[in-house]
Amino acid sequence: MSAQVQARPWLDHLARAIGRYNRQRGDYYAAGITYFTVLSMVPLLMLAFSVAGYVLARHPETLTNAHDWVVEHVKGSLGAQLGDMINKAVDSRTGVGLFGLAFAVYAGLGWMSNLRAALTEQWEQKRHERPWWRTKLSDLEALLGLIALLIASLGLTAVSTRDMGMRVLRGIDLDTASWAPLALKLISIAAALLISWLLFTWVIARLPREPLTIVSTFRAGLLAAVVFEVFKQVASIYLAATLRHPTGVVFGPVIGLMVFAYFTYRIILFATAWAATAAENMALAAADPAPGVPAPAVIVPRVYIHAPTAAQAGRLVGAGAVLAALAIRLLRRPRSRSRD
Repeated sequence: MSAQVQARPWLDHLARAIGRYNRQRGDYYAAGITYFTVLSMVPLLMLAFSVAGYVLARHPETLTNAHDWVVEHVKGSLGAQLGDMINKAVDSRTGVGLFGLAFAVYAGLGWMSNLRAALTEQWEQKRHERPWWRTKLSDLEALLGLIALLIASLGLTAVSTRDMGMRVLRGIDLDTASWAPLALKLISIAAALLISWLLFTWVIARLPREPLTIVSTFRAGLLAAVVFEVFKQVASIYLAATLRHPTGVVFGPVIGLMVFAYFTYRIILFATAWAATAAENMALAAADPAPGVPAPAVIVPRVYIHAPTAAQAGRLVGAGAVLAALAIRLLRRPRSRSRD
């Protein structure tokens, strides 16, 4: 079996990637990142409510219409309670926004710290002890960079949506062509694939504690983008089927978010393991040892000669003279007895 694996480079690479992913606890880190993702939803919703409160406060007619619509369509005391909640949300928009912002920063830093730790583990990089504030500042910079990249990708995604595409088709008088919807669908998928490719490549290369080159993660980013697009299509079908049931309407979005986030992080981490176990990256890691590894030990024997001091030399000479006198005396005694 091992000979067959080694005979096929792609299969050998796959086996190395799976081994790296399991050895570096990919599923464990994916679950931890998913927890912080769900946790960050609460402050994001609070920020959304705060923004909506500011918008409604500046447009009193919209606030009145929203309040009347809720009271009219939700019968009984529940409608009145929801109307009061809208008014209270508008009144407390500043406090809710500040609390949501602080909580969002905390949850976002926890999410980014876990994500960067997971990517660092897959690359098997050595961790360097840094001051706490420098680590958090680095995580904040990475978080802001990722948010900016997500906003750009969402903007490109919005441009490639069906509505925008139909506007383009109407502008060039192709909205009535039979082949136009299929072409629009293929163009949308290609644009989404390109956006995901760029995003995943940046995440895999730049978010580890020791950034890597973009070129070394191009193929891993493409792998993650293709798998993610397939998974996204399957997830949309699953979510549409779940929302048809009353129970799914209540619990479906939350469970769907958790499952979607968990599998997305598994895709990212496995793609990182794939990049880390590529032949060129493994050769580079072997040629460039990680910092902090001690140099080979060199054993050099050393001989130290201690010269005696004057006092020590005098004592040694005196002891030698005493021993010589005793030896001479012992040697003379047998001769005197033989003469008698």
